[in-house]
Amino acid sequence: MSERVDAQMRGQSLADLLAVLDLERIEVNIFRGSSPKEGPQRVFGGQVAGQALVAAGRTVPTERHVHSLHAYFIRPGDPAVPIVYEVDRVRDGRSFTTRRVTAIQHGVPIFTLSASFHKEEPGLDHRIPMPDVPPPEELPSTRERLQDAFGKVPGFASWHPIELRPVGPMSYEAERDPRLRTVNNPVWLKVDGRLPDDRLTHVCLMTYASDMTLLDTVLLRHGRSFEGISMASLDHAMWFHREFRADEWLLYAQETPSAQGARGLARGMVYTRDGELVCSVVQEGMIRVVAEEG
Repeated sequence: MSERVDAQMRGQSLADLLAVLDLERIEVNIFRGSSPKEGPQRVFGGQVAGQALVAAGRTVPTERHVHSLHAYFIRPGDPAVPIVYEVDRVRDGRSFTTRRVTAIQHGVPIFTLSASFHKEEPGLDHRIPMPDVPPPEELPSTRERLQDAFGKVPGFASWHPIELRPVGPMSYEAERDPRLRTVNNPVWLKVDGRLPDDRLTHVCLMTYASDMTLLDTVLLRHGRSFEGISMASLDHAMWFHREFRADEWLLYAQETPSAQGARGLARGMVYTRDGELVCSVVQEGMIRVVAEEG
């Protein structure tokens, strides 16, 4: 494939992703979103979380920025029909604004999100240092590693506009070699294209991307790939500490402190290249073994 055609495909897929996050306003506090024409059989969790945050953010003054969100995935989403987002304006205080969003399909909630927005003000400042890892330019992309391992790239990874460059082993590699199992999963990521300067756009895209690799971290610890595993996000929390751009490289330093029964917990910290901690993430997911080898 020529570089020009490849760039056109990347640009089109980024345009598609931005269009998915650009909700239609159908009432003062009601929005409607769609899913990509091509994708998984159920709505990707990061998509509905990103769309819900867009809906919340569009009811908040622009000088107030989201600093935290807490969400629950209630039912699988149907990508064939629109998702309706109802925003509850819980509180508008002097410094903080609170919104609650319910995503609805087929007449029932599939997702809920609570988000808090804050007017910036001075205060104490510190951060945990960024892990010492190789820069993204020295690492192959997920697409390249999958191509080398399997001779092809799965559909989702082949067109997706968020580029991932894992620092350590991937789950299929740890499945082949138990010595590669680890509780840590640092991944460089960025949107493959230039974004507008709108701060909410960058936050919503990071919300989208934050759901892409977290539960992989649990699989990596146990040397399991997606084969014979049923996974779904259950709840998701994020805290946004400092401003960042999603179209510049960010290090998503992930780890898994626990897994038990059919649930696994993963958390991550997101850093800019110069070591600024910009957000923290925690997620619990269903990880159910549905088939065993042999």
